Amino acid sequence: MPHPSAIALMLLASATAASAPVPAAPVDRIELAQVTVTGRIIIRVPSSRADAAAADLATVSPPLRWAEKKGPKCIVANQLAGAIVNDTDSVDLVLKGGARVRAQLDDDCAALGYYGGFYLKPSADGQVCAKRDAIRTRSGDSCPIGRFRRLVAKPGKARKP
Repeated sequence: MPHPSAIALMLLASATAASAPVPAAPVDRIELAQVTVTGRIIIRVPSSRADAAAADLATVSPPLRWAEKKGPKCIVANQLAGAIVNDTDSVDLVLKGGARVRAQLDDDCAALGYYGGFYLKPSADGQVCAKRDAIRTRSGDSCPIGRFRRLVAKPGKARKP
């Protein structure tokens, strides 16, 4: 599907051509031009701190604990629904449908939870991959993703009132 800017340029060119006067003399040469429109897609992922999210859940039901299992190498970027910043070395990505994947970072990323969100720039394949892509903080830091771990819910013990 062509980029929306390319469609606008084609419509503008056809409207201009339709309103231009027809030349009286025959055309002896044709000039061709090409317009290339490039774009960047950067996904802003809203996040919350793990302690705030846990406090919200604790008032409704017993707390959930998460067990890490072997995760995928890549995740499809348009499946991201949100994130929870755990610490300076990992982020839990919440996918559409409720599944969770933990992105373990190669280094500590101190500014990750400070601004309440971060950016992911998916590659041309539309995926975010470990050992290839990085999370960008809103302050400009780059935090490489080391690996993904799939999270499986383990119900916590019910608290006594």
